[in-house]
Amino acid sequence: MSAVINTGYTGIRTMQQSDLDAVMAIETAIYPFPWTRGIFSDCIRVGYRCHVYQDADEVLAYSVFSVAATEAHILTVCVHPDWRRQGLGRKMMEYMLEQAEQAGAEVILLEVRPSNTAAIQLYRDMQFNEVGIRPDYYPAVDGREDALIMARSMLRE
Repeated sequence: MSAVINTGYTGIRTMQQSDLDAVMAIETAIYPFPWTRGIFSDCIRVGYRCHVYQDADEVLAYSVFSVAATEAHILTVCVHPDWRRQGLGRKMMEYMLEQAEQAGAEVILLEVRPSNTAAIQLYRDMQFNEVGIRPDYYPAVDGREDALIMARSMLRE
């Protein structure tokens, strides 16, 4: 007899090299300065925690994060433009938070463009706080854009 454990994250699975066409289609649809296929491939190769949300045969979202010692770092989380505002970003974030906690992370960090107000609101709703700024971090059409550094403690009170 075997049991199926329902983690509550139906649709989320480990990203494979074979997913990179779909991931790159989303990446290039969203960002004027997208990650390259090589960056995603390297993230998979070195063992970062790379995941996709798949519904039927279509990848609708993806995320990449790393955990080292007691610190986790969310590198990217993206949702296909046609599937935004449906809770997939929150679902991917919740999954990463759970995975980081299971890995022993005490804090989880991320960077976000100040112009990405929807993402900032999601992160604030999920108890992330602004802890710093990285000047001129992101390329932008008119030069460079700062990054807000946000963090969330994973320690239970």
